[in-house]
Amino acid sequence: MVNGGTGILGAGTLSAASPEAARRTWPQWLGLGFALIAVAVTAILWDAAGARLVVGALGVFFAVRGAALFHTAGSLAGELSGRARTLGSTALVGGLAAVAVAVASQTLAARVLLVGVPAVLFLATAALFARGAGARRGGLALLAWSLLAWSLLVTGLLVGTGLAQSWARAQEVATVVTALGVAGLGVPLLVGAVNLRVVAARPAPARPVGCAGCACGASGGCGG
Repeated sequence: MVNGGTGILGAGTLSAASPEAARRTWPQWLGLGFALIAVAVTAILWDAAGARLVVGALGVFFAVRGAALFHTAGSLAGELSGRARTLGSTALVGGLAAVAVAVASQTLAARVLLVGVPAVLFLATAALFARGAGARRGGLALLAWSLLAWSLLVTGLLVGTGLAQSWARAQEVATVVTALGVAGLGVPLLVGAVNLRVVAARPAPARPVGCAGCACGASGGCGG
């Protein structure tokens, strides 16, 4: 099974994906990647409603993902089920709240981005450091320290713009930063879709003569 989790470009994900699963998944990733980039470009160019578009699109995304996660929680066991329900319900409620903000007004959406962008960045950074990412070596530590630097840079940019020019201008900058982040989410999805398309083009493994496609191969073959 292929999903949109982390490591979508890794060799492990590609090798684990079956051609059948890749055929179902790559068009979805391709469409979502292009949609995210289209939303980002439109939000940057559309001054009158760019913040509403970004907030609304993110709200719909998290609401759909949250509902799907909450739905699949029933098929999980124990602690994973409870965690999936919590994450799913949180994403669903947050997504619906974001949609409500986007529907309400452009001004409210822009203010939410001005406050929300630094808050989300610092919360994500704190979550990584709470897991000990900063003390580790490798990609996770690099991600944690890079996210901290990015959080400080973006916050300084927004506060500096608000003090030096106006908070309305700072809201516009927050909209652009968020839109660039949305576009950044779309790029790996496009790359992942291309990689999955390669997997989808592979021929399905040939079944042995007389095999009905059951899972008995895991126990040593038919009759094993």
